[in-house]
Amino acid sequence: MLVLTRKTGEAICIGDNIEIFITEITKSAVRVGIKAPKNTLVYRKEVYERILQENEEASHTKIDNTKLADLSKIIKNKVLRA
Repeated sequence: MLVLTRKTGEAICIGDNIEIFITEITKSAVRVGIKAPKNTLVYRKEVYERILQENEEASHTKIDNTKLADLSKIIKNKVLRA
């Protein structure tokens, strides 16, 4: 792990296109700004871990094929009526 010291208004560059700015420092928190390309996903760690957990749970979910067939029929009926 790389540990850097920065002051308010200073930044850190990651690669060629990501900048991390320190916008505010208080006793209990640091406010960080992130400048990155729009296609770069940025999450707080606890949110990212939750996404990974939900993806893992979803990958083990069994699909009820009868419900899937029912849904397919409903969709076909809607398309035919449109």
